[in-house]
Order: sequence, then structure tokens, then C-alpha cells
Amino acid sequence: MQLQQLAYFVAVAEIRHFTQAAESLGIAQPSLSKQIRTLEGELGAPLFSRARGNITLTPAGEILLPLAKRILADVDTARLEVRELAGLVRGRVRLGATPSLCAGLLADVLRRFHDVYPGISLTVEEGGSRDLVRELTRGSLDLALVILPLAEDTPLVTTPILREHLVVAMPADQRSRRSPMSISDLRDRDLVMFRSGYDLRDSTIAACRQAGFEPRFAVEGGEMDAVLRFVEVGLGIAVVPSMVLAGRPRLRGVPLTGADNLASTTSVTRRELPPPPGLQRTIAIAHRKDVAPTHAARAFRGILEEFLVEAAREETLPAGVQYLS
Repeated sequence: MQLQQLAYFVAVAEIRHFTQAAESLGIAQPSLSKQIRTLEGELGAPLFSRARGNITLTPAGEILLPLAKRILADVDTARLEVRELAGLVRGRVRLGATPSLCAGLLADVLRRFHDVYPGISLTVEEGGSRDLVRELTRGSLDLALVILPLAEDTPLVTTPILREHLVVAMPADQRSRRSPMSISDLRDRDLVMFRSGYDLRDSTIAACRQAGFEPRFAVEGGEMDAVLRFVEVGLGIAVVPSMVLAGRPRLRGVPLTGADNLASTTSVTRRELPPPPGLQRTIAIAHRKDVAPTHAARAFRGILEEFLVEAAREETLPAGVQYLS
């Protein structure tokens, strides 16, 4: 099995057309088909079903695709790391972060990193914590800022760095019946809910169920910016990290307090559910256990920690955010 064969296989699997895949790779279609047949022969199983020109993955192909992507990503990282040591390039950092961090303090960290290391390219993927964990595990990211706790079998090393408070976001001109509010106060209130993949979606739903009721959605499926905009126009209220309300005068945040707690969960059975929902959540920086972070990724982590230490000392962290030294 050769890396080139895996790259050819991934191209066909993503494009689902041999001729177009060959064009994207800059090779002749017969050469591509020959390499795929060779790979199938070495693996002892067909990877594609070619019925009437419709290209689909076989069960063997479905198994190989995520593994092939991860192998190619690791090889690419190794190549960049060696070149970096040789002084040919400065490297890259592929960072994943939750929307609350992208909308909050991350921009300042990225600016400082770019000023110190202008030759290192930065790629930021914004997404829910579960999505970021999946992409980090696949090798598509070097580092990710994720919500704890993670599933026990997740192959990642995590270091807690921040604790952020959660609030109920509502229009600034709307008064809550109680302030602070508890999860029970969300009963019979219209909620604006994030799309699947957001850790905060799962934890809010679990919190409501543990309080004895099903949450009522006015609208669901949005990213962070969309959710906040929907709340602004009065579609409903939403449970969000306090830092995302900075710079949004049309919104106010009501603290969550009382006997209820809001805690992150990826559990799916009642037996595995955590304690009732909490008032805060913990953010960690994560990387894969089986691959050491690149020099560039370690440099970014150093800048991030330096920034947080200074911000905590000077009390300039966003409202509701605490640095975990």
C-alpha cells in the first residue's frame, strides 16, 4: 500500500467520479483506475461499487476512508514538521475553537501569535465541541479548545485552561420573571437552540429533562451568531456563555443559579447522565495522544497561555471568564 494510492482513493471517494478525480489529481484516468485496482488487490476487497457509472463506496471503502484521511493528514504534518526543523518553512497551526471563544478572546490571541510568528499560517475551524473532537481525532486539526468532560475513550490529551459562566440571553428590553434564573425557570419558555454538534445544545436539553420537563424550541439549528440574532428579534431565549454578549447592547444576560447545575455531557443513556445541569463549564486545550504537537502548535499554545496569564493578572478577561492556572 502506497501513500499515493491512498491519496487517489480519497480523491475518488470524495468526488465520486473517476475521470473528474483524475483531472483534479493531474493524471490520466487509466492510471488512476490502475492504482485503485492495485490497492483493492492488496487489500483483498473492492473499495468502490461501479453500477451504471454511479460510484459508491463499498463497506470496505467506508472503513478505509477515515483511516486514509488520517494517514494522509499525519504524513502532511510530519512533512511540515521536518521542513520546519530544516528551516525551509515556518509551519502552520490548524486550530479548532468553540464559537464563544471565536467571538471572544481568541482574536486577540491570534493577533499576538501572528505578530510574533508572521511566517506561520493560521487556520481556524469554528464548531461545536463534539465536532472539534472528531476533527482533532481524525488529524484535521493540530489543537482544539473543547468543552470538558470528554468521553472516556476519546484519544486526546486535555488541559483545562478556562472556566466560563453560562447565562440566559434575552432581549435587553425584556424583563425576566426571576433574576437570577434556574433551569426550572426555562419551563414553558420558547428557546432558541443550537444545531446538533454543539455541546451546549446537548447539555441544555439534558438539564431540562433532569429538571422534569422537555424544552420547547421556537427555532433550532443555528450557529452562535444566528442564535444571538434570533434572540435579539424576540424569537425566544437561549442559554449561552456570558462572553458572547459583549458588544451586543440589544441583549442582556441573566445569571443561572440556584439548585440547578449545567454540566457538559456526551452521554446518551440515563444511567450515564451527569449531575443536574451547572452554572459554568470548563474549556480545555486538546491534542491527540498518539501524535506530539508540531513546533508551530506548541508555539501557539505558549502564546495562548502567556496571553491568559497576563489577562488574568490585569483583570482584562471577558466577563464571566476565569483562567485556570
